Amino acid sequence: MKEQLKTQKVESDRQIHAVADLAEIIWKEHFTPIIGERQVAYMVDKFQSYPALTEQIQNGYEYYQFFDKGEFCGYCGIHPEDGRLFLSKLYIKKDCRGRHLATQAFDFLKDICREREYSAIWLTCNKHNDNSLAVYRHLGFETIDTQEADIGGGFVMDDYIMEYRMEI
Repeated sequence: MKEQLKTQKVESDRQIHAVADLAEIIWKEHFTPIIGERQVAYMVDKFQSYPALTEQIQNGYEYYQFFDKGEFCGYCGIHPEDGRLFLSKLYIKKDCRGRHLATQAFDFLKDICREREYSAIWLTCNKHNDNSLAVYRHLGFETIDTQEADIGGGFVMDDYIMEYRMEI
């Protein structure tokens, strides 16, 4: 029998630091080829650093760590918005990919939606992030719009807006 992905809500400073440390590793390896080193450094500092994560949690975001066979292998950040769940972040370490952990994490998120009676899960994904886009489409997300967002520092996020409608 396969071991189930373990989730743990991020509540302590130690956990926030662990998420921020993992975020920096994942972002540098995964996003540098897509958006470049300068934008990765800027976005990690602005959205994935310990101060940024702490502020997001204080403003109603929830973070969860994912563990597979006892190893901290990824995390997600979520926020309720207008009866839907905004999936702000979902990241799995490179050496942990291919274990269907994203599918298990998605099942965890769908359970949250059912418990809280949210109608959908939505997210933004870089238009050139082909591997992640393929995973989201495989999970049942559909592209519902596009957006170009100025995030400061001379950088823009060029994303698809994707949504997974919960079955009622």
